[in-house]
Amino acid sequence: MTTPEPRTPHGYSVRDGGSAREPVPAVVSLHLYGVRGRGIGSALVHMGLDRGRVRRMPGATFVKLLGTGDGTTFTMRDADLGHWGVLACWSDDDGPARYEASAAHRSWTGVAHEEARFLLRPLVSRGTWAGRQPFGDPVPDRWDGPVAAITRARIKPSQWRTFWGSVPPVSADLRQVDGLRVALGIGEAPVGLQGTFSVWDSGRAVTEFAQRRSPHLEVMRRTHETGWYSEELFARFAVVDARGAYDGTEITAS
Repeated sequence: MTTPEPRTPHGYSVRDGGSAREPVPAVVSLHLYGVRGRGIGSALVHMGLDRGRVRRMPGATFVKLLGTGDGTTFTMRDADLGHWGVLACWSDDDGPARYEASAAHRSWTGVAHEEARFLLRPLVSRGTWAGRQPFGDPVPDRWDGPVAAITRARIKPSQWRTFWGSVPPVSADLRQVDGLRVALGIGEAPVGLQGTFSVWDSGRAVTEFAQRRSPHLEVMRRTHETGWYSEELFARFAVVDARGAYDGTEITAS
């Protein structure tokens, strides 16, 4: 007879000496909203008001409201006040629909001139975000369609200057890679909490950039040597659905 795996009060499995490992979400949604003019001020207000509203929604297991940037240097001068994001992990497939029927989503669409929505299924996730494993530990699975990647890091204050100096070569090289559809910087704060969201034609295209392009390989080497991060995460997702527009470009999952 097999002994059931122990659970925490939240239903997370307990392994590896008692550490809590979170379940893989049924679906992860990322909504990006484009605003302009007076909508920018409204977006700043919603960033403060909507966090709790989305977190309290049924089935929401992890929620982050995100600013965006072009990712050129990951400093304040990269900030894109015209685009904002809501990232959410859901315990069931109906979570994104509940969000899109909510007052929080309506408040964003009321001020946005464009919107893009990505529905994602975790394929690989390593590391932590705010001390959690929001995308669980997915069992590796083959996926032949478009792939999204999220990276996120908490940079040690003592390493900010060194880290910022390493970003421009990688950013410039990224724009030259075949197979890249969408790329933007994401962050919970103007400095120190930095990340990227990107969409690629295939998993092979992501691997080509991450493991074979010289600028990115150099950053990976320096990361191990320098210890820039106090926390980091890398996750890869199947793009189950994508629609809308981002920065004037139509988004599709095909």
